[in-house]
Amino acid sequence: MIIIINKDVQATMEQQSLALQRIKDQLHEANYKLTPQREATVQVLLENEKDHLSAEEIYMLVKLKTPDIGLATVYRTLEMLTELSILDKVNFNDGLARYDMRKEGAKHFHHHLLCLECGNIDEIEEDLLGEVEKIVENHYFFKVTDHRLTFHGICQACQEKNK
Repeated sequence: MIIIINKDVQATMEQQSLALQRIKDQLHEANYKLTPQREATVQVLLENEKDHLSAEEIYMLVKLKTPDIGLATVYRTLEMLTELSILDKVNFNDGLARYDMRKEGAKHFHHHLLCLECGNIDEIEEDLLGEVEKIVENHYFFKVTDHRLTFHGICQACQEKNK
């Protein structure tokens, strides 16, 4: 049997494999192991990187891969990954903590666009606040270590639907 894999799918799989190895290395450096439960959780996060999943959503997806995993194990894994700056915990004021993979080499958390009508969340990868940080540091003598910015508004699809 011959299996043909789309080049985009293959590239994504390779990126996920490299990211998994980097995370494994980071865990090892922090004296943690990549247990099968942690690996299943990381795989779900990598496979759904753009979705800003809650802990419960992550748990339901991990449970498909590892049926015997408990919710507490997923929560502990998410907290550990957050403490190691592999994940960022995000709150969009909807009552749920959501998790977002930190981009490799990123100095700061990336920004978000939150549509108030459909709830869609898009990401802005550029760091737009470099100059603002300099002003804060120089004028207020405050050393900025990170920042989070979410723009609230109406996405293009909702704007067009409302015309």
